[in-house]
Amino acid sequence: MRRIVFISTLAAVLFLTAIFLIPSESVEVSPEQTVEDNLQPEQIRMVLAGDIMLERGVEYMVEKYGSGDFKFPFLKIADYLKGADIVFANLEGPISDKGIKVGSIYSFRHKPESMGGLNYAGFNVISLANNHAFDYGREALENCLTRLSNVGIDYVGAGFSEDEAYSPLIKEIKDTKIGFLAYTNLGPETWKARGDNSGIAWIDEEQLGLVKSQIEKAKGEVDILIVSLHAGEEYQETPAQFQVDFAKMAVDAGANIIAGHHPHVVQPNEKYKEGWIFYSLGNFIFDQGFSEETMKGQIVEILIKSWLIIVSRQLFIIRQVGSEDKI
Repeated sequence: MRRIVFISTLAAVLFLTAIFLIPSESVEVSPEQTVEDNLQPEQIRMVLAGDIMLERGVEYMVEKYGSGDFKFPFLKIADYLKGADIVFANLEGPISDKGIKVGSIYSFRHKPESMGGLNYAGFNVISLANNHAFDYGREALENCLTRLSNVGIDYVGAGFSEDEAYSPLIKEIKDTKIGFLAYTNLGPETWKARGDNSGIAWIDEEQLGLVKSQIEKAKGEVDILIVSLHAGEEYQETPAQFQVDFAKMAVDAGANIIAGHHPHVVQPNEKYKEGWIFYSLGNFIFDQGFSEETMKGQIVEILIKSWLIIVSRQLFIIRQVGSEDKI
């Protein structure tokens, strides 16, 4: 089994313009490696980010300051992200021009043009297992799945069938198989993918035994397994009991990394047995400027070289266009 070494990189990062990230320039190396080893081309690099929303206030900033080009929110971070083999995040709502709004006033449907921003920034794995997947109904979700596939962005936690939604996405990179699963306990059970009907990987406490068997099966097919959970209470800095129970069950079943989304604030990280739990990565691209907590996020970077996995994290601070705040 691969050894996991956790390196905590605490970097306060300033967003000079709307949701632009300047990554830390520091290099963290495990005791077993030299800097030269860290730069060997055969290593695999993954980046896990938090919640992305390209509608509402973000879209306003794109129109006002970016001339409508959805590359705009990613300009300062794209080079950092594109240097990774896998870039993963949670997308809050479908990318589509189809469907009818059926959600609350907080319903999201991203313009098809926003796909260009994700592609430009290097995102190639997206979780759609969340409480906004059905904001514009099944038609918009299915249209989003097709659009993502057409531009080469893989998705997880949703699908055209139950089997697709609950099956792992497996990417083989440099002879290493990396798997992703994604689940949510939010939204109504009717959103759950059933049989040949599309939907998301919806779960509740009664299904944790089934989920454990899915994780165990997936782990038998891959070298590294990352499980995403969209759950918890919004704006709470402490994980809910369901988050804790799920995450520890997932690690017990073989998951290496648990990546949490939904609370929109950073929650604690935990080393548990042979895995690492990131209960909430917070916001990555969002417009929630009403508190310091919602304007902080966390990026997890994973380096895989031979039998060694190095996991590091960076904290960042979001600043909007025109902010006069300094580091």
